[in-house]
Amino acid sequence: MWEDRFANSKDYVFGTTPAGFLLAHGAYLNAGDTALSVADGEGRNSVYLAERGLTVTALEFAPSALKRAQALAQTRGVSVDYRNCNILTEDWSEPDSYDLVVAIFIQFTAAEGRTRQFDGIQASCKPGGLVMIHGYTPKQLEFGTGGPSAAENMYTEAQMRADFSGWDILECTSYERDLQEGAGHSGRSALLDFVARKPA
Repeated sequence: MWEDRFANSKDYVFGTTPAGFLLAHGAYLNAGDTALSVADGEGRNSVYLAERGLTVTALEFAPSALKRAQALAQTRGVSVDYRNCNILTEDWSEPDSYDLVVAIFIQFTAAEGRTRQFDGIQASCKPGGLVMIHGYTPKQLEFGTGGPSAAENMYTEAQMRADFSGWDILECTSYERDLQEGAGHSGRSALLDFVARKPA
């Protein structure tokens, strides 16, 4: 599905500007840190992290998205280690490897797949490192301005706190905002921001 969506679009589906979530949480982005961007798409977020001085690895399944991401990185004059990877079927976690793990709008699976995603995210983060997750809440179904069509794919504050039990949760906030992030995310949206630190 994702390869078709990216391949059949003449433009970057979600634009080339980083997610507003990253822009709003720039204080967590430290030059020199290592970062992993999970299901990175067409590169808007990984490229921004590299522009901020982080050493970035990005995972993406769709070849068309990877090609665009590599082109964007070249245009912006930064280096990102792009890897073709299906995070639902491959063993992609690198235990205790990254200072920062970012997952933005990766809600293409329900509870079982989300557990696999989050297990990999948590394992890949270094002790004392940060995880930053951004996505939709179930209320997004009322807006229909992007994201999955199934409520079980969405995030809730209670679910996120439970999934990261034992972590130092720095932020877990749901809210509504108008998004203009390419054709893929356009209009009033129900969102959740999550930032947590792995126990040292």
